[in-house]
Amino acid sequence: MKLLYLDCFAGISGDMFLGALLDLGVSEDALRAELEKLHLPGYRISSRRVTKQNISATKFDIVVIEDAAVRSPSPMLHAVIHEHRGYAEIAAMIEKSGLTQGVKDRALHVFRRIGEAEAKIHGIPLEKIHFHEIGAVDSIVDIVGVCIALESLGVDEIHASPPRLGSGFVETAHGRFPVPAPATLELLKGISVQPSNEAFELVTPTGAALLAEFCTRFGPLPAMSLEKIGYGAGTRDLEKTPNVLRAVLGEASAAASTAEEADAIAIIETNIDDMNPQLFGDVMERLLAAGALDVFLTPVQMKKNRPGTLLTILCERNAVDSLAELVLTHTTSFGVRVHEAQRRKLARDIVKVKTRFGEIEVKIGRLRGKIVSRSPEFESCKQAAAKFNVSVKEVCDEAVRCSGAL
Repeated sequence: MKLLYLDCFAGISGDMFLGALLDLGVSEDALRAELEKLHLPGYRISSRRVTKQNISATKFDIVVIEDAAVRSPSPMLHAVIHEHRGYAEIAAMIEKSGLTQGVKDRALHVFRRIGEAEAKIHGIPLEKIHFHEIGAVDSIVDIVGVCIALESLGVDEIHASPPRLGSGFVETAHGRFPVPAPATLELLKGISVQPSNEAFELVTPTGAALLAEFCTRFGPLPAMSLEKIGYGAGTRDLEKTPNVLRAVLGEASAAASTAEEADAIAIIETNIDDMNPQLFGDVMERLLAAGALDVFLTPVQMKKNRPGTLLTILCERNAVDSLAELVLTHTTSFGVRVHEAQRRKLARDIVKVKTRFGEIEVKIGRLRGKIVSRSPEFESCKQAAAKFNVSVKEVCDEAVRCSGAL
């Protein structure tokens, strides 16, 4: 399995990511030819060698061609005056392009992730979101270009170090925001990050979206055979840190490729021996509604030989505080334990399978692209069973059999 590791000691942006991939050997001419399939006017691309604190790197540049009346020497004002595009417009542009389906899918997922983050921040539906900096020509080229370059390199999986975040303030089309910008933080939810004393924006919303979409594991360099190392340069010269993104390409060892996806979650636990057991059902429903990934109860024997219940909650790390507070206010617990755990997961998606009982939803699990698990969704099977007056088991068996053709 070809593995790409991103060392984000100076953060990450779209142009740094693309510069690092060019440094790994992606052809600039081939990239330019693929980008032309977008039919996006008003820009030209180039790359050059630069040095950042004695590290030689590739700087990827996009020159936006605009009328002289709106051209500005100020990079921040230049970003603000770029054309705004809605999510639907960008999605339509990608869908109608001559890009490969793999590149289209990856790019669409990134833009949808950004759109959902922006929609949550501004409190409006995704369909009404108009991207500002992200909808500009340079950001579209960065995102689609990264997707093209990853396909060109044949990357199967991407891991990354916890990105370092900057500090200070950044001027955007929405106003002056603290660093990290709200969209950046929203996109990085559930991802380990590190602080930095550099007073600049080290992780841009584009960089955060690319990390969140493509990286399956965040941590130190995994066990792998090293083949190529590339450096992508950022625009600024930082005071304390070489402003580069390091990309390491190689073959993953067996230990690093045990699952399609990996991440870190939090586990909240508490032992309870003095609560009305009828209340556990209500507590579980509240926890799941509040964002818990899973909630389960385990019978335990507690001190003084009293039977008790171990309440366990699996959740994203950013949800620990709210879920722990819910436990403390809706149970008789006086305290909870919290610790982190690493997960190894199959890549999964939900597909609709045609059966003699109608369409049934089936969860498909893949390991390195190969289907290894098929699990019919119970509620879908239950509804079909009631409609056709058959057992749920019969519908489940039929769904598994029909999904074998996938």
